[in-house]
Amino acid sequence: MERLGVGLIGCGSMGRSLGRQLAHVESARLVGITDVSPEALKQASEELGAPPVSTAEALLASPEVQAVVIAAPPFEHRALTEAAAARGKHVFVEKPMAPNTRDCDAMSAAVERAGVTLMVGQVLRYYPTWWQILELVRAGEIGKPLAVAITRISSGWGGWSVPWRNSLDLSGGLLMEVNAHEIDFMCQVCGEVTRVYAEADRYCDDPADYPNLYFVSLRFAGGAVGLLHSSQLAAVADLSGKVQGSEGTIVYTNGFSPSGEIRYARREGEVQRIGVSEIQVEQPVRKELRLFVETILTGAPSPIPAADGRRNVAIAEAAYESARTGEAVLL
Repeated sequence: MERLGVGLIGCGSMGRSLGRQLAHVESARLVGITDVSPEALKQASEELGAPPVSTAEALLASPEVQAVVIAAPPFEHRALTEAAAARGKHVFVEKPMAPNTRDCDAMSAAVERAGVTLMVGQVLRYYPTWWQILELVRAGEIGKPLAVAITRISSGWGGWSVPWRNSLDLSGGLLMEVNAHEIDFMCQVCGEVTRVYAEADRYCDDPADYPNLYFVSLRFAGGAVGLLHSSQLAAVADLSGKVQGSEGTIVYTNGFSPSGEIRYARREGEVQRIGVSEIQVEQPVRKELRLFVETILTGAPSPIPAADGRRNVAIAEAAYESARTGEAVLL
C-alpha cells in the first residue's frame, strides 16, 4: 500500500490530537513534526514517536513530506500554507481557515497555482450528533429545512490562557476560533448565507479585545433563517440546537456528551429518540485525516475545500461588521 508522508506543523493540544489519530490512518505515515516551542516539540516527538524538525521551513524542504497538517495558530495559516504550496505539498489546515477572508483568498490562490489539495478541518461534521442530524436532513426526514438555531455557551471567565487567543487579529475572535464549527454546520443544513445581522458586546472585564457574547441572525439563499447564540460567559454551559423543517423537527441536547440526545419527529408523528452514545461513527479527527489522505492518493476533490473554509470566515466577518455598525450585512 502506498503511504503518504505527512508532516505536522504545530504541536499544541490540537496538533498532538491530530498526530495521534494520523497514526491510525494506514495509508499515511508521520515523517516529521515541528513547533516554535522547543519544549512542545520535544514532548510531542516523544509522545508521537515522530522525528522533530527545528523549523517549518526545514520540514517543508524534506522530500519525505508530501503533505502537511497545519495546527499552528490561525494568524500563521496563510504564511505556512503559501510556503507549503510553493514546495508542492498538499495542505490540511485547522479551522478557522484564517482569521480574515483576505488571508483565505491568498491561501486559495497559492494552492490553486501549485495544483495541490487544501482541506479545512471542520471536524464537527463528523462528530456523532451532527453527523446523524445531517444524515436525517439529507434523507428528507423533516422535509425542507426552514430554520436552524444553535446555542453554544460556556464558561471562559478571565479570558484564554494562550495570549494569541485573546486577540481578534491573531485568532479571528469568538465566531472563528470557536464557532467556525457551528457556522459550518448551519450552512451544511440550510445552504449559503445571503444576509447577516448580529448583536454583540464584551462583558465582565474580559481581557480579550473582542466581544464575548453574540446573537447572530442568518438568512439563507433558499429562504431559511438561522440563529447562533455564542458566549464565553455562561455559568451553566449549553450545547444544543434545533432544526425545523417543512415536514418535521430535530432537537439535540448535550451535543458532545455521550449522555446527549437527538429527538426528531414528522408532523403529527411519534417522537423518535437517538442517544449520542448509540451513534456509531469513525473517530472524527481520524476520519477527517483519512479523507484528506485518500483524497490526495486518489486525486478526488477535497472533502472540505477552501471555499467552505472561506465562507465560514466571511460569515463571521459579516457578523463582526454588523455588530459594529448595527446594520445587516449582505453577502
